[in-house]
Amino acid sequence: MKNYFYFLLLMIGLGFGLSSVAQSTPSKMGASNDIVDLAIYPNPVSNGKITITSNKNQTKQVEIYDVLGKKILSNYLFGKELNISKLTPGIYILRIKEGNNTATRKLVVR
Repeated sequence: MKNYFYFLLLMIGLGFGLSSVAQSTPSKMGASNDIVDLAIYPNPVSNGKITITSNKNQTKQVEIYDVLGKKILSNYLFGKELNISKLTPGIYILRIKEGNNTATRKLVVR
C-alpha cells in the first residue's frame, strides 16, 4: 500500500510537470505575418515583367534571391509591375515586405 501511494505521487508529479512544460511553449497559431491577398503573376514568367498585387496595395520592398541565397535584386515597388528582364532563366526566391508584413514565394523565370 505504501509503495502504491509513492507511485501515485510520482505519477501525479510527473503529470503536473509535463503539463506545465507543454503550456509554457509559445504557440504560433495566429501569429501570421503574411501579406493579405498577395498575387504574383505570371509565374513562370517569360516576358521580363511580373505583376505583384495585394489587398492594401502599399509600397513594397521586393528582394530576389537565387537558390544559393545570394541577393540578386533589391527594389522598392510603388506600382504593380516589376522589371526582371535582366534575370537569367532559373528558379528564384522572391521576398516581399509590405508595411509590417512579409511573404516569401518561389519565382520561375523562363
